[in-house]
Amino acid sequence: MKERGAILLVACYELGHQPLAVAWPAAFLERAGYAPAVMDVSVEPFDAERVQRAKLVAISVPMHTALRLGVTVARRVRALNPACHIAFCGLYATLNAKHLLAGIADSVMSGETEGALIDLVRTLEVASPPAAPPQPLRVLAKLDFPAPSRASLPSLKKYAHLERDGGLELVGYVEASRGCKHLCRHCPIPPVYGGRFFVVPVEVLLADIRQQVEAGATHITFGDPDFLNGPGHALAVARALHEAFPTLTFDFTAKIEHLLRHRDRLPELARLGCAFIVSAAESLNDEILTHLDKGHSRADIEAAVQVTADAGIALRPTWVAFTPWTTLEDYRQLLDFVEAHGLVDAVDPVQFSIRLLIPPGSLLLESAAMRPFLGELVEEQFYHRWIHPDPRMEALHAEVSAVVASAADRREDAAVTFQRVRELADRTAGLPVRPISAPDAKRKRPPRLTEPWFC
Repeated sequence: MKERGAILLVACYELGHQPLAVAWPAAFLERAGYAPAVMDVSVEPFDAERVQRAKLVAISVPMHTALRLGVTVARRVRALNPACHIAFCGLYATLNAKHLLAGIADSVMSGETEGALIDLVRTLEVASPPAAPPQPLRVLAKLDFPAPSRASLPSLKKYAHLERDGGLELVGYVEASRGCKHLCRHCPIPPVYGGRFFVVPVEVLLADIRQQVEAGATHITFGDPDFLNGPGHALAVARALHEAFPTLTFDFTAKIEHLLRHRDRLPELARLGCAFIVSAAESLNDEILTHLDKGHSRADIEAAVQVTADAGIALRPTWVAFTPWTTLEDYRQLLDFVEAHGLVDAVDPVQFSIRLLIPPGSLLLESAAMRPFLGELVEEQFYHRWIHPDPRMEALHAEVSAVVASAADRREDAAVTFQRVRELADRTAGLPVRPISAPDAKRKRPPRLTEPWFC
């Protein structure tokens, strides 16, 4: 299988970033002496010729959207090349192993999978797979990371940009750690990593950042589930980045509780180039936050907004706006909170439409609070159905989803879309609708990535 193109790595969607989830496997395979081809169907056409040459097609599914796209890709691969081995790799692979192994995939793996992928390649080189039913593989072994291989990937110009001060800049994407030590119940990471995380050496990160800077990146996104899981490592990475590339800025994701616990580090992170922080606030209702096991409260969210602002860093909170426990009043309070704290431009409007996703294997399936609302598994869409006890909330979710999708297509000002969402919420509550006013087009807006979708 060492001939070029015998291995095809397929990315489907990674938040609008150049796909690290195929760049890293490509590097591991190249170090082992192989020459994999890569294809990112989110930004380039499906290449039937490459598929027909492949003996192994490995499809990356780190997200729910990627999984749904990946299944479509797998079926096209099977139709074109029935003899090739199809593997699914990533968080959503083993969560959905039962369905995938029932005819779509030949193998599935998640966790630290690069070594297991090389083992699979070597097995396929010498023999056909065993006749026994394939078993999902969850790998949690520390790896020796090479720098990701990006030379064969589409240009950074094809991916999300940083919108800052009225201009657009190229963005690179790295991960300083993989996995997470926390066990938030609605997150797909705990069922795979079980509270473990693995750090990437600073020198590997710098090598990856360097190749993206040479490709034109002026900003780097740290895509770790939580950059501050290892705060000492995070600070060492940020210092090394700033020393090597003094003008480069960056963003990262961190839990609310970590922003408060490490508030004394935030001013230095700002000086080192941190432009904004994404944090999964999820809800302002303390009972809902307990159901999700988030580890923070509404008061903590308010404090985090303040400490990041004091440090000179923009906070971009994300929300799960619709859960079975979210009341109409909760939803309206969320909108009021965003407006009162000056966060309208810091929240992508799609956040106001996000509905709690419960994939197979979710820790929420074990929750007594979730049980009264839980419906059947929708196999082809890879989630468990749930129905809100208030029909008004189901209707509001449908209306908000339509409004924000249409607004995104039109590239509407986020402040106008926010007012449209608030109008829907007020009307649902039977309250007078506030008029939509034109926002100041010249106002100072916090930096943001141009890709608003995130799941």
